[in-house]
Amino acid sequence: MADIGPCYFVIFGATGNLATRKLLPALYQLEAAAKLHADLRFIALARREWSREQWLDHLRDSLNEHLDQCCEAKTFARFADRFDYVAGDLNDPKTYRRLMDELSKPRPGVCENIVFYLAIKPSDFLAVVEQLNGIGINRAHGRHRVVVEKPFGEDIDSARALNAQLHRYFDEDQVFRIDHYLGKETVQNLLVFRFANTLIEPIWNRNYIDHVQITVAEAEGVGGRAGYYDGAGALRDMLQNHLMQLLTLVAMEPPATIDADALRDEKVKVLRSIRPIAPQAVHGQAFRAQYGSGRVHGKPVIAYREEGGVADGSVTETYAAAKFFIDNWRWRGVPFYLRTGKRLADNFSLIAIRFRHPPQLLFHETGAAHLDPNWVVLSLQPTECMHIELHAKEPGLGMNTRIVKLNASYRETEATTMEAYKTLLLDVVEGDRSLFIRFDEVEWAWRVVDPILRDWAQNRDSIVSYAAGGWGPREANRLFERDDQYWRNEI
Repeated sequence: MADIGPCYFVIFGATGNLATRKLLPALYQLEAAAKLHADLRFIALARREWSREQWLDHLRDSLNEHLDQCCEAKTFARFADRFDYVAGDLNDPKTYRRLMDELSKPRPGVCENIVFYLAIKPSDFLAVVEQLNGIGINRAHGRHRVVVEKPFGEDIDSARALNAQLHRYFDEDQVFRIDHYLGKETVQNLLVFRFANTLIEPIWNRNYIDHVQITVAEAEGVGGRAGYYDGAGALRDMLQNHLMQLLTLVAMEPPATIDADALRDEKVKVLRSIRPIAPQAVHGQAFRAQYGSGRVHGKPVIAYREEGGVADGSVTETYAAAKFFIDNWRWRGVPFYLRTGKRLADNFSLIAIRFRHPPQLLFHETGAAHLDPNWVVLSLQPTECMHIELHAKEPGLGMNTRIVKLNASYRETEATTMEAYKTLLLDVVEGDRSLFIRFDEVEWAWRVVDPILRDWAQNRDSIVSYAAGGWGPREANRLFERDDQYWRNEI
């Protein structure tokens, strides 16, 4: 029997920050693009005691706020017609009985395929899957699937415990662990950029590459997420998942095929090859800091400790940087520098690969005596592009050089972008697991950062502060191997 896609898409935490800012706008855009099956219905589940009409008013207002342009009337009418609303507490069995009543309403055919999207705090995951089991709607029924957001656990032990609990109620092929960075087209195109070009792949190794940088910078502060963020911090919230996933895509070997498990097998090999950080080496390989007050985009902003919901005297890091080494034939000796932070100068994400200096100083008696190394830069945001930086001679009589940027963008000027959540949600609906994370990836990523977490948990007396609106603390430069290495802050 062919898989015609899910008949219901249940959104837990439908009025929360994640659903409002990311999930619902992406689903609306899929509706506008006619990518949703005609029979698919949505059930929004949240605590607020609203009627369906009140929910739809909220839906329209939130879409108009977070989309680039206001909802188109006919598209919104189609989208709204798919929705029902269930109010209730996630821990209350009555909530799930009301949910079951909605799922049991008469409809054509048999409903054997339901998506349960957990747009909620990770601490609430288990309560939901246990209650779903209580109403008998998990692995015993067709192709139901559950989507969980990062971070998956708080450390390696909690991740294992959470996975074991999930597997009590859902099989592994029913669990979709989502990381929206893997839905970005530039990230996906990295595989093509590397493995479809003989120009690139032969030099993608320790013989030619000096170091790799992966940066995810945010101009925003914690906003309304302080309750969650103050117990997580930048290392758990971003570096352990988003940045570590990007590292695996940069460093992985060519998979035998493009199917989901072949890709994930190669990513796990990278994580298993990362050199463990000894407790005494944490200070030299990891750095944390917290934003103070300052100005971002010309506007004054308050310090992290002044944000609503942040504990007095909190030492939670809002900036985390770390250095890793991959001990395999391709990468041994090449440092990978990862950093992420809030209240930095701009929203800015890139992968920057710096190559080694030429092996001989051919131009030492000319104006080109001091040549900067070549770079390959892959920008994820605010613009999606790829380019290679090369040296070329400046026109004229002297032997002076300038940097020439060779654009390797895959997008035509008129081409439209596919927002990351749209890509991943469409994959959820279609059951494609290629861009989702297998548990052994999660487990090995936690193993990599666990020594850092343990050290920072034991040393909580103080934390370095950095002014909001810059590129973070200067002290993070101590991670570099040599004086000529520096953070790349622009495309």
